[in-house]
Amino acid sequence: MREIYLAELRRFRRSALILTLLHLAALAFCLRMIDPLQQRDLFYQLIGTAYGLLGLLFGLYQMGSYRRPNLWLQLLHRPVHQRRIGLGLILASATLAAIAIALPLWLALLGQDLLTARVVDSRHYLLPLAIWLIVLCCYLAAAYTMLAPKRYSAAMLMLPLLLFSSAASGLYALLLQMLVLAWLLLAVLDAFKPDLTRPPASAGGTLLVGLPLQLGLYVLLVFAALGYQLAWIVVGTHPLNGTPPAGGYVEATRADGADLLDAALVDSTLPESSLWRQQIRLADTFAVAADASGYPLRQQLTNISPTVLVDSDRREMWTFSQDSMRLQGVSLADRRELGSLGVGPENSAFTEVPLAMGDGLLLTREALYRYDSETRQINRRIQLPAGESVAGALVPVGEALALLSDQALYFFDAREFARSQQPLTPRLRVALHDAIGSLTRLDLIELLDGYLISEVYGRGSTDGPGTAYQILTRTDAQGRSQTVAERALTPDFPLALRYYAWWLSPALSALRQAAVNALSRPEPLSLRSETETPGPMVMLALMLMALSAAGSLWLGRRQGLSPGWRWAWVAVCTLLSLPALLSQRLLYPDAERQIDHPARRRRPVESTAVSGSLS
Repeated sequence: MREIYLAELRRFRRSALILTLLHLAALAFCLRMIDPLQQRDLFYQLIGTAYGLLGLLFGLYQMGSYRRPNLWLQLLHRPVHQRRIGLGLILASATLAAIAIALPLWLALLGQDLLTARVVDSRHYLLPLAIWLIVLCCYLAAAYTMLAPKRYSAAMLMLPLLLFSSAASGLYALLLQMLVLAWLLLAVLDAFKPDLTRPPASAGGTLLVGLPLQLGLYVLLVFAALGYQLAWIVVGTHPLNGTPPAGGYVEATRADGADLLDAALVDSTLPESSLWRQQIRLADTFAVAADASGYPLRQQLTNISPTVLVDSDRREMWTFSQDSMRLQGVSLADRRELGSLGVGPENSAFTEVPLAMGDGLLLTREALYRYDSETRQINRRIQLPAGESVAGALVPVGEALALLSDQALYFFDAREFARSQQPLTPRLRVALHDAIGSLTRLDLIELLDGYLISEVYGRGSTDGPGTAYQILTRTDAQGRSQTVAERALTPDFPLALRYYAWWLSPALSALRQAAVNALSRPEPLSLRSETETPGPMVMLALMLMALSAAGSLWLGRRQGLSPGWRWAWVAVCTLLSLPALLSQRLLYPDAERQIDHPARRRRPVESTAVSGSLS
């Protein structure tokens, strides 16, 4: 294996050297133009995709060159076990990726840390490792694509895609990448065999390829529903294309705030409803959006949004450092370091990583801070109760400021917020009626002695489980709330289409969700109200599972599987439904059948001789 490893390094040493020099030049240009460590998540996803494509192309080229029959036999015709040969090639590729990809990234980080005043945290030094692992995962997925039978060779591409959709962060993201890398490594070594057309023979090899294949087929079948949606759009009756049906959820999401409040009072029998409907047309309507979907975690490798404050009056820029949990200042005039900036006159460290909201505002999960340019201080202005999370920015509502949390809507005095630097006490607190993850919009008007608040729930109900409804609340100046109207919003999409991703395979639907949320903690702002699956959808899922089991039994006989394997696949198809049946079809070819041709009958020589003698 050592000789194979060194031979592969010599084979690509010139290409690796050229790529390393080009990579260093590209990084130097990037560092000159922007600060790559203070960018949004999308920037890192694009960069990770570009590096992943490099690993993908190299895997296709390397294994594609060896896959030709003559070279493949020559490669494996050595006094070394076939998996040790494959491991030597993989280790050589990992070394080349470390030299050409990870090393230039680490040198660029070190140079930015030592030669500039930009913020470089300890978490940033893990980025080259994360990029290297992504490159290796894409490389192994491409290697498996070239080595496995073409019927299912692209199955392993599903695992690198999981890395870009995962909610894991920090060290847990690295752990997930290592787990995916180990899975891909075992799969490639299992596929490294003389007969590349033969499917996996062991249960472990079948599991290594079968599960990603079934998840990939499930995702493809889910996306196949887009064809139905496109046809619906072409016809011109799609709810999202044109005028939506009256009384439906889509209409409620697009309606004007005043019209939405008025629609909730149409069937109201309260004596004040007519007066409120008149006030709706005369008063200003305010919208409070739940636009915060999550908050950054400490030592997270990437940024949800860079935390940077720019003081135009002082010509200073303050960038948050997760090592010190304070903002580090730099003079925009001469790039001179200005020290650190914490909370209050004590300059204490932040307890959570804040988000910059503009106008000197910093937002954490439970508090809102404001930067004062005159005193060069950051003061805590709003503190929510323990266990609540801020779900949106401050919204002016007349002479008040509204702040939405995951449990309630708060009102603060706008004049006190402008003239004071002390923490504010809420004037009103109005509890929400449902989970914040299901809240689509919140509109309100100001009455003479309170507010009229409309809440529309049903986020995700157009393409998933859930119910949509609108609820109207009247709140007086003393904080007493009363539900004055509630109406159900008609679903705009057929029931089977809304639950399509579930009844297609309930087990794989849960597995996909578990894989995306693996090694991550639940986000309170994403929690939705629990709903029961309708009975017709349960029956539809059970029918599809039964048909998949019957199809697997018939297919196992056609493929010539042994009784043990046949019934094992029947159980898998019963549990995982249609995607498992399709994976069985792709994994195993049909058994060869011998066709018996009727032999031509010939008259025996002895009979001819006897008949001749008798004649």
